[in-house]
Amino acid sequence: MNAVSSTLGQGSYSTLPPTPTEKLARLLRWPVVAAAIAAALYLVFVVYTTGQAAWAAGLLVLFTAGFYVYLSRDGFAWRYLFPGVAGMLVFIAFPLVYTAQIGFTNYSSTHLLSKSRVRDYLLEQHDAIEDQVLAYSLHADGAEFRLVLQPEGGAAPRWVSPPLALRKAADALRVDLMAADAEHLPLTAPLQAALPLAELVKHRDTLARLVLVLPDKTELHYLGLREFGPVKPQWTANADDSLTRAADGTVFKPNRDTGFFESSAGETLQPGFKAFIGVGNYARMLFDAEFRGPFLSIFTWTVVFSALTVACATAIGMLFAVLLNWEGMKYRTTYRTLLFLPYAVPGFISILVFKGLFNQNFGEINAILNALFGIKPAWFADPLLAKAMLLIVNVWLGYPYIMILCSGLLKAIPADLYEASALAGASPATNFLKITAPLIIKPLAPLLVSAFAFNFNNFVLIALLTDGRPDFLSTKLPAGQTDILVSYTYRIAFRDSGSDFGLAAAISTLIFFLVAALSLVNLRLSAKAQK
Repeated sequence: MNAVSSTLGQGSYSTLPPTPTEKLARLLRWPVVAAAIAAALYLVFVVYTTGQAAWAAGLLVLFTAGFYVYLSRDGFAWRYLFPGVAGMLVFIAFPLVYTAQIGFTNYSSTHLLSKSRVRDYLLEQHDAIEDQVLAYSLHADGAEFRLVLQPEGGAAPRWVSPPLALRKAADALRVDLMAADAEHLPLTAPLQAALPLAELVKHRDTLARLVLVLPDKTELHYLGLREFGPVKPQWTANADDSLTRAADGTVFKPNRDTGFFESSAGETLQPGFKAFIGVGNYARMLFDAEFRGPFLSIFTWTVVFSALTVACATAIGMLFAVLLNWEGMKYRTTYRTLLFLPYAVPGFISILVFKGLFNQNFGEINAILNALFGIKPAWFADPLLAKAMLLIVNVWLGYPYIMILCSGLLKAIPADLYEASALAGASPATNFLKITAPLIIKPLAPLLVSAFAFNFNNFVLIALLTDGRPDFLSTKLPAGQTDILVSYTYRIAFRDSGSDFGLAAAISTLIFFLVAALSLVNLRLSAKAQK
């Protein structure tokens, strides 16, 4: 008690002396903070040196805010909010903004690099001067090696390098060559036999960094596993960012509208560069007839697919919930367990099972239809049948969720209402239409909107069951008649249409706003349901 004294009402107090652990924590606090700051600054520096100034600035702002919040008294109130806010900015806001800005560019497999990097790449291209190319051989010289160069066919003159260690080096190494018969190049022993091709391959990376210099100061560069030779640049840089082709003097200027270096005659250079094109991708969706046709069809099918799935799953799930709510039914628990199984089994397994069941030649479904009616529908080749198959499988996967929701909501309906209805002589259909449906549809509505939004982006079902096929014919971009917007976007970005990331990002942004609108509707319905 003597170690702890307090004066109540005055706010002054003394505490126990710090423990050894507390002393150690106080002692290590600032060294740890200094190490963390140094590590953060080093990471920012590394990112900046890679040429990503914007990323480096973003990291610097994030680290600065974090250190301010956790090291200053003024930021104390934010210490519990900062991780959530930072996570939201990094994992939600940043990907959204980054995707949206890509939608305003021509970013694609042919326009991956920035203009400056494309320009540097072209300036690095060289052509060998064919009439001065020299063949080379590599010879062991103790623990080191010697290069011997001479014209094709073994003609004179002949040059030999000093002993080389051929250690891996990051930078190019200049090596002066001397004539093989020069007095100042003593060969203590005859050259050993030339190394075979397999040994040359082992030293290829190091040989590629060598710059061999002849006595007349001609520089020879590595041209392959058998040759060194002088090179000349294919392009020369101009002050206005244009490039001149050394072969014919043609000037190529960067065209920001097309993302290529172009000549006055319309010739373009590969690769292209990433450029800002404004609303060009959105204009393609709205005004390009060849693109708009499949896009509108896919958008319409996406809405129909989501709406029909929710409607059918709701009808079936609600029906089963009402039937299972009948207390006089025997084996209710068994039926409920069996009807819940589609929800318990992982979705991708069920989809792959159905893919086998619907196989036209070997599937059990066609085997039954063939035995009963003599038909074998082409589920995967006919567009209408493929869409019907998708709906059947998706309803199978979705109705247990609705059934569980309705089962819970039915328990909340007072039994007195059904007793009064029975006294009035109402039929089961009347009970459902006048009592059950009105009382459960209101709290169920927000969940149905969520289910609609989920199916709007149900990529797994499309990818595993039909892969979007059968395809539309004669379209500018490959598009499937069973594709929904999200699977169509995936095909544009990563599959068989040239990896058009800019267009895919524009469609993704459109999908985001559509789903955001559905979320707002969901919130409004939830608010009404709580009133």
